[in-house]
Amino acid sequence: MDSFPDILIFEFVKPAPHRMNARQLVSTIRAYCLQNANEANVIKYSYYFKSGYDAYGLSQPTMEAGAKEMLKLPGINLDVVLKAAPRLMRIGKYEEIGFILLLVRGLSREYTRKTFDTIAGWYGIGIFNWAHADTLGMGILPLFLKNKIVTMDDFKDWLGSPYKFMRRSVPVTLIKSLKTHKDYSALFGFLEPLMEDPEREVHQGMGWFLREAWKKDAPATETFLLKWKNTAPRLIIQYATEKMTAEQKLKFKKEKNHAK
Repeated sequence: MDSFPDILIFEFVKPAPHRMNARQLVSTIRAYCLQNANEANVIKYSYYFKSGYDAYGLSQPTMEAGAKEMLKLPGINLDVVLKAAPRLMRIGKYEEIGFILLLVRGLSREYTRKTFDTIAGWYGIGIFNWAHADTLGMGILPLFLKNKIVTMDDFKDWLGSPYKFMRRSVPVTLIKSLKTHKDYSALFGFLEPLMEDPEREVHQGMGWFLREAWKKDAPATETFLLKWKNTAPRLIIQYATEKMTAEQKLKFKKEKNHAK
């Protein structure tokens, strides 16, 4: 079911005797997921999650509609959402975690440094796939930078995290910084440790960042890629050069004497 069900809209806006708390939010999210479960979608979407996809099968529009209504609930605020988060993340259902992220994104006016530190802790309990990591990296974490709650240096420890999706989130988060940074050398230097990362998911995130950087400053990005063309994982180079012509890509082909 891709439309927001009338019965749930009624339940959400109905006056409640008590203001929303974390336990009630967990129950509300779970009830909505159960009512909109779609096994056909589970089968369809599982193709994109090779490491596993424990889900109800809600479409993204269904989730967006649900989150929009939940944000109208009496007493909903960032503190309630953050308290509910660990209870859902430890279960591991895809959409339950997704709802937490959508609600956090919708409450960005309440962000503090403590919020950032709390989110950092999620990578050890519930951020275990590229979709949730990229929701954080594209829609949530850049807001902490934009609003000067944190700086790029606050992500430094993330580069050496034992959690691969935490490491992936750093270059994905910094994609939006490409619009405001005048000198990309600082960004490249900061992210350089990830050019030797062992994980495929990190290679994809790093390559994505470099591809976007190349669109905005090709000379600076190509200088950086030339430095790493013989030693970086090939998937990073593949992603980074995706929008180049075949002739341009030849410059970043690994030299024979460096081939394994």
